[in-house]
Amino acid sequence: MKKQTPEQQANQALLSQLEQIAKGIGETFAPFCEVVVHDLLDPKHAILSIQNNLSGREIGAPATELGLARINDPEYPQVLANYANRFADGRRAKSTSIGIKDAQGRYVAALCMNVDLNLFGQMQSMLAQFCQTGSVDITETLDPTNADTLREHIDKFSASRSKAPQALKAEERRQLLAELKEAGYLEVRKAVSTIAQHLGVSRATLYNDVKF
Repeated sequence: MKKQTPEQQANQALLSQLEQIAKGIGETFAPFCEVVVHDLLDPKHAILSIQNNLSGREIGAPATELGLARINDPEYPQVLANYANRFADGRRAKSTSIGIKDAQGRYVAALCMNVDLNLFGQMQSMLAQFCQTGSVDITETLDPTNADTLREHIDKFSASRSKAPQALKAEERRQLLAELKEAGYLEVRKAVSTIAQHLGVSRATLYNDVKF
């Protein structure tokens, strides 16, 4: 094994500490906040660790556009906070990215946090309803053909268990699918595909969870 230079050892120690910081933040804000450590010295395999994986990315995935921008420009802003973002399946997110420099002023790593706003939107709606006073007539209309309505139902189910949709276990997915079936969602065209994508599992996994 090739011996590391003092600079490489220092960078490795820095990355190890960042992983511990990411773990602590992830555990504190689970399941709403994804925390990612990027190794910008290896842009083709930049993702070093992921806590509360909400984006569906994998360890060893390449750097994002923002990571590449930092690699190419040491003057790129070190902190970008609370900017609008989206996960691959369309869910809204709020992101913060912190670039980490070495002693020479080069970007060597980044700590990024991505908050799933859909889950908080559901919580906000529930809190608003809970805080209402007086006599209010409520009429609820669910449009099962609307994919957003289906995703919101899944998010509400997950939030009630303090989890992200992707973190639901098989038994919890069975309970969710039973609710969706009773509400008529599973009769809608492409419903299974939408559910599988939002849960981060394959259609085959869903069919194994429950017999439709």
